[in-house]
This record gives sequence, C-alpha cells and structure tokens, in this order.
Amino acid sequence: MSKPLILTLVVLGTLVTAAAGWRAIAGRPNESNPKNPDGSTCTVCGIIPNSSCGPAEGEVLLKEEDMTATDIEWREKLTPMQYNVTRRKGTEPAFSGEYWNCHKAGVYCCVCCGTPLFDSATKYDSGSGWPSFYRPVDEKNVATAEDESHGMNRTEVLCAKCRAHLGHVFDDGPQPTGLRYCINSASLRLDQKKPAETQPPQKAVELQTATFGAGCFWGVEAAFRQITGVKTTAVGYAGGNLDKPTYKDVCTDRTGHAEVVQVEFDPARVSYEQLLDVFWTNHDPTTVNRQGPDVGTQYRSVIFYHTPEQKAAAVASKETLDRSGKFRRPIATQIQPAPTFWKAEDYHQQYLEKRGLSSCHL
Repeated sequence: MSKPLILTLVVLGTLVTAAAGWRAIAGRPNESNPKNPDGSTCTVCGIIPNSSCGPAEGEVLLKEEDMTATDIEWREKLTPMQYNVTRRKGTEPAFSGEYWNCHKAGVYCCVCCGTPLFDSATKYDSGSGWPSFYRPVDEKNVATAEDESHGMNRTEVLCAKCRAHLGHVFDDGPQPTGLRYCINSASLRLDQKKPAETQPPQKAVELQTATFGAGCFWGVEAAFRQITGVKTTAVGYAGGNLDKPTYKDVCTDRTGHAEVVQVEFDPARVSYEQLLDVFWTNHDPTTVNRQGPDVGTQYRSVIFYHTPEQKAAAVASKETLDRSGKFRRPIATQIQPAPTFWKAEDYHQQYLEKRGLSSCHL
C-alpha cells in the first residue's frame, strides 16, 4: 500500500473518531437526546440541541479535549462561575452574587452576548437571595423551557439569542405581572449607561406597612416572607425608651423595646387581616413577655398599628380569637400605635434564610 494512501486512511480515521466524540458530547438528535426529537440544533454551536446548549448540570464531558470550539471560547470569555451557570445550567449560592442586593439604575444584559434582559426599574427584593424581576425588558429577548431536573417541575429562563441559562420564573411575583424572574447574578452584566427599553406606563403599586412583635424576630420574619403579596420585611426594635438601640441594649430587658418585624405589603394581593392570621398562628399570644424559652419584655406579643383601619382590624381579630375558645388563657397581645422603628443589625436580617433554615421555633 502506498504511503499517500496510508496517510489518507489515517487522517480519515482520526476525523471519524473525533466526530464520534463530538456527537457523544452533544447527543445525537432523535436517538440519545429525547429532549430534541425534531433534530434541531443550537444556533450558537451548531451541534448541541436548542433545548440545552451544553451538558446539563452535573454531566461530565467524556474528554476535556473533546470540547467544541464554541465551548472553549465560552471558557475563555467567562469566569468559572459565569461559565458554570450560563453554559452548564449551574446555580450560584443564594446571597452571594454581585447583583442580588444591587440598587443601581441601568439595564441588566446577558453576560454572554450582551442582549438586554431586565430593567433595574422592575427589580425588587424577593428575599430569595438572587436578583428578582417582575418583567423582562422585551419578552422576545428571553426564552423559557420546561425544567424537570432535581425532581421538580420548573420553568427555566434563557437568553433568547445565545441560549445562556439565566434562572427560573415563578408565578409568585408582584403586580402588575405577578411573575418573579429569579436570575443568577453570574448570568448578568449591569449596563448603567444603557437606557431601558420603552415600557407602557404602569400604575404604581401602593404598598402598606404593618408591624408585629411575636417573640424572636428571626422566625417571625421567615413566616411573613413566605406570604404572597409581602414585598419586603425588616427586623428591628420598637416601643422602647432608647434611640438607636442595639441588640445588646435590647437584651438587657431595660430599654422597653420589643423585637418586631416590619412588613411592606401589597394590599391588592394580601390583606391586613390575612397578615393578622399569620401573626396569630406563629406564636402563643397568651404568654406575657415570653415565647417558649425566650423570656423578657422584648419578646412580648404586640401589634403596632399604622392606621385607624389597622387598629380596628387588630381589635376585632383579637376579640374574635378570644371568643373562639382556641386558647385556655386570655390573649395578652398589646395593640398600640406604631412608634419609631429602629432597624436591627444587618446580621439579623433574613437570619434563617441565610443559614438555610425555615424556623427557629421549638
């Protein structure tokens, strides 16, 4: 056999082997990739099916050298976290991303291709630890896909242009859309100079404030943050005789403050009466200056009302509960006009969520 013919066969064999390796990564349409029965391919890399640009989270490439050229380019362009999130459908830890608590104005763009995705004007604090928005800049700029990973049924959000994984969308957001786009910071880049896309004028949501004391404020805040219609919460101190008290001051039981949770809520989505129900359910209102093992005036049961309507609702709710016979002892909850609210130290805010806990009740 001649040397040119042998060289030709070797080259052909190498190409066939490489092609097989590439298809092993991408998944063959209509065969090993049931999520892509129509055989469509990604507009970015030309190989990997549109439903998933890159292996799903947790999948391992057969060989590092078998990566597509596009995948190599993404690795060079992105940080390891950005790459894992956008191209491998990963998730950054809650409360760790650059933008979860960012309040700067601008447009959040796709970190991969620069497509405008979300306007800062639609960003809000959902308490999840990830940037949350109630509407994209343009619905054509984002795509969605059903996500059944990790034993859950969720709706994945992707960049419509480059198919970067952004996060997920849920139906527990604020008005006017009722949606919560829960997005990884690593998938975004904030452009503070880029003007937001023109949006139709929306009626401003008129929020109301409610303040409750029901023992240790860590667990009480966690309970209220689960309620649809609650926009923000903050824990702090109220009802005492010392300005700007610290946690150490309040723990002396000499300042007269109660540990409280201040709730900002949308009355179109949750009523004050419903918040009262949450308040009654999450503590024992019959004990005086005590909740479980926590003893002191700072742990007293108290409702601080902000309007005459809240006072009337609180009084009526307390009387109804007293008559219900649910408790053997009379209800000891105080109902008082809202005094100055002193916000507690940062480490107390969303204390349980930051530690992956849901309750501190015994």
